[in-house]
Amino acid sequence: MQLDGTFIGVTLAVLILVLLVIAAIRIVKEYERGVIFRLGRVIGAKGPGLFFIIPIVDKMVKVSLRTVTMDIPPQDIITKDNVTVRVNAVAYFNVTEPVNAIVQISDYHYGTSQIAQTTLRSVIGGVELDEVLINREAINARLQEIIDGITDDWGVKVSLVEVKDVELPEMMRRVMASQAESERERRAKVIHAQGEYEAAARLSEAAEVMATQPGAMQLRLLSTLADVASDRNSTLIFPIPVELLRFAEAMTPDPSTSQ
Repeated sequence: MQLDGTFIGVTLAVLILVLLVIAAIRIVKEYERGVIFRLGRVIGAKGPGLFFIIPIVDKMVKVSLRTVTMDIPPQDIITKDNVTVRVNAVAYFNVTEPVNAIVQISDYHYGTSQIAQTTLRSVIGGVELDEVLINREAINARLQEIIDGITDDWGVKVSLVEVKDVELPEMMRRVMASQAESERERRAKVIHAQGEYEAAARLSEAAEVMATQPGAMQLRLLSTLADVASDRNSTLIFPIPVELLRFAEAMTPDPSTSQ
């Protein structure tokens, strides 16, 4: 009986030791870190790989170091020029200091999301609509700088913030479409006037050349007749010198003087 009791005691001791070893083993993946608390006090972050903790005395909290893609919900914002827009964005962040991410804030995901929403409303509300539509890169950089400055104490690095979409009211869309159409018409008129001006300048230069070279006008007239004539055209065109018309006009008596 004594031998059986000793065997049972040894078996229980071995079993307890095995359970303690199993409880002490911790495995952390490459993209994770384990923040260790010993009797409530943080002693640091361990990992990646295999390590041991003291069962019951130590407690481990895993923290992922991978980049998190977080959608910033659409926000109804009034811009500086009193235009209501609906803006949504996306933020990319990751944990750089696991201990701070656990100790400094209760939930860094939720905290980063709230800061991103508040900053988006603040930044968009401080600029005009044209700047939101045109200077998107500058606004993105400003959002990233402000959010990262706040979350830096939490051990969270915000690497990028991008405004995805800006929804405008239907009335504002019609106004902007009318403005764009008017701008295109203005450009078309300017281009047409510029073309007329250049054409007139070229014609003036051509007239000066033809005035100095009498044969140039005849050659140009023959070239024009060749362009007008075709195989199926029965119209006959006889060129009359302009000088002849002027001579005939000069020889015609004026009715007012004859009376």
